[in-house]
Amino acid sequence: MKTNDIKAMLRFIGLMLVAEGGLMALCVVPALHFADGTVWHIAACSAFTMAVGAIMWGLFRRFNRIEHRRMAYLLVTLLWLTLTLFATLPFLVCGATRSFTHAWFEAMSGVSSTGATVFPDVSKLPASVLLWRSMTQWFGGFGIVLIVLAISPRLGINKYALYTAEASGADNTGKTAVSTAVTVRRTLAVYLAGTVVFVALLWVSGMQIWDAVNLTFTNISSGGFGVGADSIASLTPVQQYILAGAMLMSGVNFTLLFLFFTFRWSQIRHKLDQFSFYIGICTTASLLVVAGLHWQSGYAWGDAVRLGTVQTISALTTTGSVVADTSQWWTPVCFLLLTLSLCGGMAGSTSGGLKTMRVLILLRNARAILRNRLHPNAVAPLRLNGRPVSSHIVGNVMVIFMVYVFTIMLGTMGLMVCNIGATEAIGAAVGCLTGYGPGLGASGGFGSYAAFSPSALWLCSLLMILGRLECMTVLILLLPRFWRR
Repeated sequence: MKTNDIKAMLRFIGLMLVAEGGLMALCVVPALHFADGTVWHIAACSAFTMAVGAIMWGLFRRFNRIEHRRMAYLLVTLLWLTLTLFATLPFLVCGATRSFTHAWFEAMSGVSSTGATVFPDVSKLPASVLLWRSMTQWFGGFGIVLIVLAISPRLGINKYALYTAEASGADNTGKTAVSTAVTVRRTLAVYLAGTVVFVALLWVSGMQIWDAVNLTFTNISSGGFGVGADSIASLTPVQQYILAGAMLMSGVNFTLLFLFFTFRWSQIRHKLDQFSFYIGICTTASLLVVAGLHWQSGYAWGDAVRLGTVQTISALTTTGSVVADTSQWWTPVCFLLLTLSLCGGMAGSTSGGLKTMRVLILLRNARAILRNRLHPNAVAPLRLNGRPVSSHIVGNVMVIFMVYVFTIMLGTMGLMVCNIGATEAIGAAVGCLTGYGPGLGASGGFGSYAAFSPSALWLCSLLMILGRLECMTVLILLLPRFWRR
C-alpha cells in the first residue's frame, strides 16, 4: 500500500463531503418554512462539512490516481463510514438527540437504507432533521459507490473493482454491451425519474407535498423511514398502494427498468429469470400473508389484501415501511416477513438482503445436486437466463450465503450478551443485516430501538454496514495479506 494511494482516497472523500454538505444545505428550506428554529444549526452543519471536505480536497488535490485495485475495498468502506460520521451532525446540533451513539445509529440506518430508528415518535423531530433523515436514505439507497463509478476515471480505479467492492458476487441479469459509466447514468436516470413520478402521484392523491417528498425518498430507496410514529399506517389505501408500487419498482434491477421504459424489450426477454423469481416470491408470499391475516388475525378480506400485500412488498424489498402494528400479527406471519427480508429484491436494485439472484442460484444448485444423485453420469450445467453459470460464481454465492448466516448467528449471540431477549435479538440481527429495519418484539411494528443499550446499538450499526456492503468488503480489510505491499 502506497502513501499516494491513501492521499488520493482522502482527496476523493473530501470531494464527497463537499457534496454531502451541499445536500445538507437543502434542509435549510424546511427549517425556514416550518420555522423550527434550526436554520442556523443546519446551516452550520452544512458549512462545517463542506469546509472539511474542501480542506481535504485542497491538501491532496495533486494525488488523483490510485494504483492498486485492492484499494477499492478500503475506499468504499472509508467513504461509507466518513459520510455516516458527518451525517450525525444534524441530529446532534439540531437537538434531536444528545447521544452520539443514537446519532450514529440513526445516521448509519439512513445511509445504509436500513430504516431502524431510535426515535419512538419521529413527528416530534425538527423539519430539517426529518428531511435529512429522508435524504440520507435517498442518496444511500442509490448507492454511494455508483457516484464513485461516475467519476472513477479521475482516480484511475477499475470500475468493476469498485462495483464488486459494494456488491459482492456477480449479476448477469442486467449486463449489456455498454460501458459501466453508461450503466450508471441509466440507473441514475431511472432513479431520478421514479422519484419525480412517485412524488407527483402521492401529491395528486391528496398528500401534502412535504410528506410526499419525504416518503418517496425513503420508499424508493428501500429505506423505510417515516414522518410519523405509525410509519405509513395512517395513509389512505390509495397512497399505501402507490408507495407499494415505489417499493416494488425499487426491488427490480434498474438496468432492466431502463430497457423496459425505453421500449428495448428485445434486449430483456431472455434476461427475466431473476425477475420472474422475484415476482413469484412476492405473489406467493402475499397470498400466504393475506390468508394468515384473514383466518388467524381476523381482518376482513379487503383489509387483509391491502395490509398483507403492502407489508409483503415492504419486507421482500427490505424497505421496512409498516402499514399496521405487525408485532400484534400472527407469529408465523411475522417470521415469514422477516424471512422474506433475507431474500431481498433483485441484484442491481436498491434492496438489501441476499438478493433473489443468489437465492435462485442456491436453489438451482441444490436441484442440480439432487439430480446428480439420481443420475451420476448426467451433465446438466446450472443455468441462469439460458446461460451456464460458472462454478466460480456458484462458489462465490455459496461463500456469501455462509458468511451471511454466520454473521446473523454471531450478531444474535452478541445482542443476547447485551441482554436482549432471544426472539428480539434474532429479529434485530436479521433486520439490521438485511436492511429491513423492523425486527421482532419491541423493535418490530411501530416500535423502535430506543430501549437497546449503547453496546447493542453499536453492534446493530456494525451489522448495518456489513449488510449494506454485503459483508465481504469489510471482511477483506481484516485479512493481513490486504495490508501487505
